[in-house]
This record gives sequence, C-alpha cells and structure tokens, in this order.
Amino acid sequence: MKIAYSGINLVEGKVKYNSKILKALVEKTNPKKVSPYYVTFVGDDFAQADIIITKTETLLDIIIIDIEKCESRLQRTETEFEKQLMQKCIANLEAETPLCDVEFTPEETEALHAFGPLTLKPVLVLNEIPEIDELIEKAFEKAGIIFFYTAGPKEVHAWMVKKGADIVKCAGTIHTDLERGFIKGDVVSFHDFISAHSFNDCKKRGLAKVVDRGHIIENGDVIEIRFNV
Repeated sequence: MKIAYSGINLVEGKVKYNSKILKALVEKTNPKKVSPYYVTFVGDDFAQADIIITKTETLLDIIIIDIEKCESRLQRTETEFEKQLMQKCIANLEAETPLCDVEFTPEETEALHAFGPLTLKPVLVLNEIPEIDELIEKAFEKAGIIFFYTAGPKEVHAWMVKKGADIVKCAGTIHTDLERGFIKGDVVSFHDFISAHSFNDCKKRGLAKVVDRGHIIENGDVIEIRFNV
C-alpha cells in the first residue's frame, strides 16, 4: 500500500503499522513470529499512490492538477456523456471537493477510473497531523480498508482487506489454497479473543462463530479457515 502526502513532514519509505489490535494480540499470545502490515510513503508521487494525505492548505495544489486534466479532457471529448461528467467533476473540484467524496453512478465511476484523476483515489484531508500509527489508521479508514488477524503461539499476522470482504475473500488473502478448498470459517471478535485463553478456548466457550461463504468479516476479527484441497 503506497501513501502519498502533501504539506506533511514525513520520511519516504516503508513504515510498520503498529495497530493497537496487533499489539494486544501479540501481548496475549506471545507468538514466535509477528507479521505486521507495512505501508510505503512515496512523497508527492500522487500518480503511483493508493491513498493521498494532505493538509487542508495544500489540498488545492492537488485539486488544480485534476481541474486541468478535466478541462483538457472536456475540450477533446466528443460524447455528451463525458462532457457532462467532466463538467460535474470541474464544478466539484472548483468547490475544493476531492472526487472521492463526490457521488457518481457506476457508469461514471468506470469512466473516471479509465481517465485516472488523482483525487478519485481516497484523499484524507487533515488540519492537524497525528502520530504516525493514527495517521495510517485514518488513511485506511478513508480508503475503506480493514484488518483481520490470524493469531496463536506460532504467529500473529495482520491481513488487509477492503471493508465488506467475506470469509472466502479473507481465506484467499491468506493463501489461494484456503480459498479454493474453503469449507467453513471460525471467527472470533477481537474483544472476545482477548477475554479467552486461546482460540480453542473461544470455541469451547461458544465465542467462536462457525460461518459459511458470504459471512462478512469485521475489523479486528480473528479467524481460522477449515479447508480441503
């Protein structure tokens, strides 16, 4: 995950995301291995970024780039649909609204993704800059990203998925074999996991839910996958 930034004093490069949940799971299980999630800060390389963070006073610098792109596109397009779409984008951008915060139809969104305006990416606008882990957390929230975990004495691992991902998608995030051979999933909320002795204890106490395909994973869930390949 690449995060670009503007108006913020950060160092480019890879940074470990020390989530509060991960820390608590590590303290709980004392694993042999810890696998946190890492983000990469890429300065003002907005085109290569997945998320953009900017101070309020530097937002306009990014918006101007999109206005110029939209105006250029408006002059070249020959379709009424795209003309109206560019005019809609320009009107919102001139009001200093990033395009990620504008409501578009699926057809409009598809056209914009092909066009690639910068602010269609999640843009987090801040007045004050928090410490680094909170900053990363806010960026993930803006992008609709959550984390689930696998946790035990061997390893605690943080896994990133989009909000709304189901148990099979999460299984595939861990390994394609788990998705291909998925049978059932065992899911424990973070708070229930912390209150128990282990994942097996969660099962014995009825804190673990046995779930089928389609079950939506919540932020902080600890999971195990039953599979057969």
